[in-house]
Amino acid sequence: MALQQRVALRNAGHIDPSDLYQYVANGGYSALNKALTEMTAEDTLGEVRTSGLRGRGGAAFPAGVKWGFLAGNPDPNKYILCNCEEGDPGAFNDRGIMESDPATVVEGITIAGYACNANRGYIFIRHGHNQPIDRTRAVIEQAYDLGLLGQNILGTDFSFDLEVALTGDSYVSGEETALMEAIEGKRSMPRYRPPFPAQVGVFGRPSNINNVKTLAYVPEIVARGGAWFAGIGINGSSGTAILCLSGDITYTGLIEVPLGMTLRQILFDMAGGVPNGKAMKVLQTGGPLGGVLSASDANLDLVLDFDVFRAAGAILGSGGIIVADEDTCVVDLTRNLIAFCQYESCGKCFPCRMGMSHLLEVLERISNLEGTEEDLSLMRNIGENMQAGSLCGHGQLGFNPVSSALRYFGHEFDAHIREKRHTGDCPDQVFSPRLTRR
Repeated sequence: MALQQRVALRNAGHIDPSDLYQYVANGGYSALNKALTEMTAEDTLGEVRTSGLRGRGGAAFPAGVKWGFLAGNPDPNKYILCNCEEGDPGAFNDRGIMESDPATVVEGITIAGYACNANRGYIFIRHGHNQPIDRTRAVIEQAYDLGLLGQNILGTDFSFDLEVALTGDSYVSGEETALMEAIEGKRSMPRYRPPFPAQVGVFGRPSNINNVKTLAYVPEIVARGGAWFAGIGINGSSGTAILCLSGDITYTGLIEVPLGMTLRQILFDMAGGVPNGKAMKVLQTGGPLGGVLSASDANLDLVLDFDVFRAAGAILGSGGIIVADEDTCVVDLTRNLIAFCQYESCGKCFPCRMGMSHLLEVLERISNLEGTEEDLSLMRNIGENMQAGSLCGHGQLGFNPVSSALRYFGHEFDAHIREKRHTGDCPDQVFSPRLTRR
């Protein structure tokens, strides 16, 4: 706890998340009041730009720039959308925020609506995540009762409506245009772009969508100033990172730390390292489309920085870090990640739909000690085609687990292919219900 710096999680564990009065008693809505009474919409947008806040949903695109696309659209009906679909294995920070302090997200969305001259918002939450759904709806209802949502908020000319929208159990639903399809009653599949959401979004109206974590920072940015937030972090990565630690680690859970900390500090000083005296072997970061890194000294000394992680073959993504110990077979781990991605592909575009299936088939062949030398180049060719031709990030990033695993653990693939032996604690035989061979 001593090394944490809580901004988005500042109220977690300190207030009743269903009681808006407790949020207000801890400084809540002072940022919205400041924006509406002391700042113009342009000033509010300027603070977000000054903060250097980058999207926390995976792409790390500057939030102020993205808001600017919507703010410049003169359409009188515009939407602010919040993505809490969260289907990543090993990620639970969006749900953690909505369970512990949904009001900070509601206030952040309302401020975004003011900055972008929007008049309506939706919070997308995956169906079945009942605690986030119930608590968010309770806070929204109280906000209407207190004049913090609806017409003439806080006695000003600004009006904004907000509600919760439920999505199905689909990983691809986390893609922004797929979420828009879902709320329109269609199957959750990405749209072709252009036009982009800031031009034609949900219900054909200009829209902007941000992750839960991104919007949770906004009240503190406006209240304390963009320069304050920009002063936290490193290089072009300002603010904090909200991380989910799981796997073979002593202390699992949700933490918030300033960007610029090293993985070594997080995994050993904060999370206590690997239990039972075993060695740390693998770091799987950024969700199933992220990287499979070795626990080498070089990687453990990586700082939390969006660009540094990308250069290392990984992404911060949704903030999930899964740790695996020395008994883990990296080939089997990679196969599991691709099996998830193959199952969750929406099937709209051919490179992703077939590419994921082909990657899984090759990895199963290698896992069963039936692989050949040509399989490695075959996977690289499949990955290049997926990256070049897929419609959304699911296919474009789908080769990441394989490419990073080959980069750091190529010797384990060689052992399976050339020496015909397993590495680590992996099964002797792998079967797939979709791709079983005889």
